[in-house]
Amino acid sequence: MLRIDSLSRHALYAVEATRRIETLAQSTLPPHSLMQRAGSAVARLALALAPHSRRIWIACGAGNNGGDGLEAALHLQRSGKSVLVTWLGSPGTAPPDASASHQRALAGGVRIAQSAPDDCDLCIDALLGIGAARAPQGQMADWIRLMNAASAMVLAVDVPTGLQADTGAVAEPHIRAHHTLSLLTLKPGLFTAHGRDASGTVWFDDLALATSVFSQQQAITPAAWLAGEPAPAQRLHASHKGSYGDIAIIGGATGMTGATLLAGSAALHAGAGRVFVALLDNDAMKVDIVQPELMFRPIDSLDFKPMTVVCGCGGGDAIRGALARILSTSARLVIDADALNRIAVDSQFQTLLRARGRRGSATVLTPHPLEAARLLDCAVLDVQGDRIAAAQLMAKRFDCTVVLKGSGSVVAAPDQTPVINSTGNARLASAGTGDVLSGMIGARLAAGMAPFEAAWQAVYHHGLLADRWPPVAPALTAARLAQSQ
Repeated sequence: MLRIDSLSRHALYAVEATRRIETLAQSTLPPHSLMQRAGSAVARLALALAPHSRRIWIACGAGNNGGDGLEAALHLQRSGKSVLVTWLGSPGTAPPDASASHQRALAGGVRIAQSAPDDCDLCIDALLGIGAARAPQGQMADWIRLMNAASAMVLAVDVPTGLQADTGAVAEPHIRAHHTLSLLTLKPGLFTAHGRDASGTVWFDDLALATSVFSQQQAITPAAWLAGEPAPAQRLHASHKGSYGDIAIIGGATGMTGATLLAGSAALHAGAGRVFVALLDNDAMKVDIVQPELMFRPIDSLDFKPMTVVCGCGGGDAIRGALARILSTSARLVIDADALNRIAVDSQFQTLLRARGRRGSATVLTPHPLEAARLLDCAVLDVQGDRIAAAQLMAKRFDCTVVLKGSGSVVAAPDQTPVINSTGNARLASAGTGDVLSGMIGARLAAGMAPFEAAWQAVYHHGLLADRWPPVAPALTAARLAQSQ
């Protein structure tokens, strides 16, 4: 059993792929043994997480997730725990494996009741797993509310009930677990959208099966990868500032200079060779005495052809006048904020953006969900309802790398399996942190990294800085974030 952290890379499988892997696994094992393994794994984790718990409530659904819960109940009963199971199934209609587990639980002395207990030390959610087809209703919904209101720890089996395993979207009500044990495969919905909040700490047990072998033999591909820690960047002794590229930060319309300076600061601290700043407010500052390394230039004096350009941070409507030249000439490009909004409403800019992909120019878009909705001409709820699909659609439509920001940021590119970021927390929910990310991506592009790798590695490091921020330190602001690299 493995606790999932941000250090290791993991394959994430959609529900359809998981079911295929499950079928393959069952074909190699004696009948009912896969569910027995699942129940044993749940019981082991429950005992490890709450060793002193005495009264355990296991809420079981009518399907095989409920069967896993019934098996866990038998193991916990044998360990001396007082176990109460509430089961939505019936012996005559339950799937064969779940029905067999029900009989085993009864024979083992497990109490099965119609009503939830008044009090317990541990709650185990085995209601739906990956089998959710609609929002929980009736007695299931009542049990979910009781679990969420309980003071006891909540452990979810496979996927918290009400959470969509493929997307991270949630129904109401849904389980808010402290821990989730994902069985056989890891599911993408545990790590993006509402998944991280609903799942708590995620654990994984492959049930003593080489899931990767099954997937390789049957050409079952992951829906996404969970990002792991990238290898440290190496800087050769025999190098100079030209080895790490020139970056032009274009933005800073009237009243929005700060966003551009944050992106420039982030690029500097991420190791860019030289950073030029072209502010769109002609009356703005000409030097930053706090960061004198930033070189201020009129936008018309910059030759974008050999440069990496980061544009849109604080650009306002003024970015429109520079956008055609930037899209047409820059060698490597990161597009954020107001530049994304201009592209979303201008078909000419969209044509120029797609042309970059055809000629092999490196381009990274960094939209938040509202900007993504504008680019896709849909609602934010559509984007958040399936973040992986939305990121892939943007990447295909504009032929570039896309970072769909948010909880579990998704990085997608044509012909690449998407990456879901595994780092970051709510400290990043403050103004300017997106500008910092754009500068960090730009620095990696300028140093010669491919756009997909530059994007996911910058996103990972951006989140890691927030994860490592000391709880007693000053508040994490965008400026401090940029300088903490």
